Amino acid sequence: MTTSSSERGVSLGMPELPAPAYPDDVRARLEADARDVIARYPDSRSALLPLLHLVQSEEGHVTRTGMRFCADMLDLTTAEVTAVATFYTMYRRRPSGDYQVGVCTNTLCAVMGGDEIFETLQQHLGVGNGETTDDGKVTLEHIECNAACDFAPVVMVNWEFFDNQTPGSAKRLVDDLRTGRPVQPTRGARLCTFKETARMLAGFPDERPGAVEEGGSAGPASLVGLRLARGEAAPARVVHPRAQESEDAPSAGQVTEEGE
Repeated sequence: MTTSSSERGVSLGMPELPAPAYPDDVRARLEADARDVIARYPDSRSALLPLLHLVQSEEGHVTRTGMRFCADMLDLTTAEVTAVATFYTMYRRRPSGDYQVGVCTNTLCAVMGGDEIFETLQQHLGVGNGETTDDGKVTLEHIECNAACDFAPVVMVNWEFFDNQTPGSAKRLVDDLRTGRPVQPTRGARLCTFKETARMLAGFPDERPGAVEEGGSAGPASLVGLRLARGEAAPARVVHPRAQESEDAPSAGQVTEEGE
């Protein structure tokens, strides 16, 4: 005796309909940008990664429409595009916030307090990993190493560094993001939205006045070894002690040095 798929609890469902196209005006604008990107590569398929950032800058995440657009522009199959878009975590597959707040929970940051920061922010924001606040401002996630271990624990917002964080400073940071107060990364230019960041990652310039000049470099902790190699004296301490945090402690993006 055989059983039907419905009796086995299997739903075959209907095939997924093709992704809808962008509106004509949006597609024309994206095509012009895409052609600019593709022209930079000898092999057009090499432009797939920046094109995925381009479509992400349009809607805040990589939609089926965006993947169809990339496939059309590069003469690829949607399966080929999907394989890449689902492999890299920088490409969002569902709507997310204006600010992607990533807490490093890899070994060193975790030991230095990253796990506590992440748990604190989950409770403070009322969201889980990969979830977005009701106001659409903040998406919280734990992320792997940010290559900033000398500033652990590190939080990143739209890929900009906020070093030497504590649960208290991280809470102030997300509160500032949600209320629209100015936030300055520890190293790097002032923050912009995730869509604006995605467009820059696609290879287009940051057109905000003065933003390029604000771009940061290695912080003092990263340069200690270089200074020692040059025979320069290293500072006694490169950041303020986290143990002395108080209500009047430096804001989330500030780093201080003794002797300044």
